[in-house]
Amino acid sequence: MNYLNSTQPIESVSLVVESSTVWEVILGITGFTHAQLRHTFELDELWKSEKASIPELLLKHLDAIEQTNFWFGLIMLQEKFAATSISDFSQCLSEMNRNDFYETVLPYKDRLTEPVRKTIANQYKQGDSFETYASYFHDHDYLEVYVRNLGYYEHSEICDLFISIVEEWYNWVRKNVQWDKWNRALDFEQKQHNSLDKDKPIELIELITGGVKYVPEPSVWTVKLIPQVTYRPWTLVVRTPDTKLYFYPLKEEYLIEAGTPTMELIRGHKALGDEVRLKILYQLVNRASSLQDLSTQFNILKPHSIISCLY
Repeated sequence: MNYLNSTQPIESVSLVVESSTVWEVILGITGFTHAQLRHTFELDELWKSEKASIPELLLKHLDAIEQTNFWFGLIMLQEKFAATSISDFSQCLSEMNRNDFYETVLPYKDRLTEPVRKTIANQYKQGDSFETYASYFHDHDYLEVYVRNLGYYEHSEICDLFISIVEEWYNWVRKNVQWDKWNRALDFEQKQHNSLDKDKPIELIELITGGVKYVPEPSVWTVKLIPQVTYRPWTLVVRTPDTKLYFYPLKEEYLIEAGTPTMELIRGHKALGDEVRLKILYQLVNRASSLQDLSTQFNILKPHSIISCLY
């Protein structure tokens, strides 16, 4: 079979590294209200120790975010605005019309349901449209509740909550002695990666994030890499109809004082400083041994304790 093919340039995903105070504020709100995972965040101990300093109104608004999962809407709005300051974010939201608001905050499901999503955004509160769209996410951890709550609350109520909570969280968190240091590190991270050659975006995504293996997806034309401190050690992944966002943890060396060992180094030396661990590792290097053999040789009563001993 013969083909007549007019050569066209091959399109690739566009890669953006984006950081701002606004992102870190929104991720702070998101992380603080993530009840199931929050205990795993490196900042959780700090939040616990300083909770008494959180104003009562801010706590009330944080509780509202936790109950509704409206943190997702904050992320969707900042992805659209790319606001560089809290006042910029608030102004963009105040000037946004209602239809654009719902088209932005309603989550993308797939290309088959995309017409439904856009119809609901343009025909706000007609019948049980939000309930119908929420049902598409019935197996999702948080989006079903989130979409349903978008229908429960008035547009003005949601906007007022969003404007208030980003300002309140910012006013509280910036009092932390590390806040300025975090933002300088995030700014440095963005600037150094924005100068990289982005002709090979897949490889660059893995390099910048420290291991994210991105697989191209239909309709995704932009990948945003957003360095963050709040969600360390996790990478948070979110998508819009045409953009994939990876909120990747900032490297620890940016956050510690010069000469201070990293936690990874501390854990490694702690493990190597135990005599039994070293003996077990030496034996395993030289020959294969079962848990039962090791427990007998090293007088460890419960074989499964060998696993604990090695970590």
